[in-house]
Amino acid sequence: MTSELSRRDAVREAAASIIPAALADLGALVRIPSIAFPGFDRANVQRSAEAVKALAEGTGVFESVVIADAAIPGSEERGMPAVLATRAARNGRPTILLYAHHDVQPVGDESLWESPPFEPTVRDGRLYGRGAADDKAGVMAHIGALRALTDVLGTDFDLGVALFIEGEEEAGSRSFAQFLSDHADALRADVIVVADSGNWDAVTPALTVSLRGNARFTMTVRTLEHASHSGMFGGAVPDAMTAAVKLLSTLWDDDGEVAVAGLAVRDAETPEYSEATLRDEAGLPDAVRPIGRGAILGRIWNKPSITITGIDAPSVVNASNTLSPEVTVVVSARIAPGQTAREAYEAIEAHLRAHVPFGAELAFRDVDCGDGFLVDTSGWAVESARDALREGYGVEPVDLGVGGSIPFIADLVREFPAAQILVTGVEDPHARAHSPNESLHLDTFRHALIAEALLLEGLDAREA
Repeated sequence: MTSELSRRDAVREAAASIIPAALADLGALVRIPSIAFPGFDRANVQRSAEAVKALAEGTGVFESVVIADAAIPGSEERGMPAVLATRAARNGRPTILLYAHHDVQPVGDESLWESPPFEPTVRDGRLYGRGAADDKAGVMAHIGALRALTDVLGTDFDLGVALFIEGEEEAGSRSFAQFLSDHADALRADVIVVADSGNWDAVTPALTVSLRGNARFTMTVRTLEHASHSGMFGGAVPDAMTAAVKLLSTLWDDDGEVAVAGLAVRDAETPEYSEATLRDEAGLPDAVRPIGRGAILGRIWNKPSITITGIDAPSVVNASNTLSPEVTVVVSARIAPGQTAREAYEAIEAHLRAHVPFGAELAFRDVDCGDGFLVDTSGWAVESARDALREGYGVEPVDLGVGGSIPFIADLVREFPAAQILVTGVEDPHARAHSPNESLHLDTFRHALIAEALLLEGLDAREA
């Protein structure tokens, strides 16, 4: 009988050996344009789910592997297909739930891509393609870790495993809460790993311990019953664009700091992070100064931000000498951890109504709120994860705050309050998730897969 140390070493070696096969399977997934947004072909998301199902079945680990969806509350529609695979724990061992998502963002302007977005391409140690990092690499980190575990232990181990690969995370996870409710018994676990975050850099692993919430909504500004000639009435009649620009400008002060009363700020220390690093990772030109005040990471992790992410107005090519009767914008706010997204949204709406110029009419719709998240770092699973990251990367892990949001984590906490939630990831700051030329750093992926395999090995050796 092998010792625990030699077993762990064997799992590490097995994980390293399966990296080429895992990358090949990742490339096959990237080739499937699994965009879950309205207007895109649902059949591609179904095809992606079927590919993930085959990968899960191929591990030999699971007693059940199915493709399932759930109703979207308040709609006659159903959500996008997800993959759910389960095996029961034995002999007092814990159960781990492995989460990732197989849907991807739209590609945007394809001319900005240096290689076709759905043709996986390796350049300079990175794998380029939509979903290569976010989050099909997360899918393959789970599959690869399970393969490594079974290479050493076979399929007759005691750890309980549930695999949940969602199909609509990028499109808002509209059926997520219902899916959790429908499959609560199958998904219930002692530890939940959400592989959809990032690392400090390409070589330093991180455990995400805080996430901002989000509040997204659509607002229409209306000043006229119909369009009017800008020469005949300009100077006396306010057009909607003028009103919208003046109104939106009140959301920030002259430093770019959010200027909305009622939005909270979290008081927490952040690591050193230089302006030069910000410029490099964000692509900020030398002539453009950062916005906000205080420590840079504090602005990103612990303060609210507001971004105008879309606008419906006359395009440049269709511009005419006309006073626009209405303008519609999409407002996306990130909310400091600890404040509910609904409370923050209500503060922003109240601010906009209080500052609307010229008596313009405002209408709000499509409000989408997701709460932030603070990890309880006192649990045993956090230490197990840190140990695995340390061994897998060969570098001391850091605790990371993230300015982005994973709203469905609040659903996980509500449905499974006793579970310890670990937010990990395979991305580095140059992954450009959601942007043209998204890519995965290959060495980061290798270390992430090895680390997760070591986490599974450690949990299999632990009594619940």
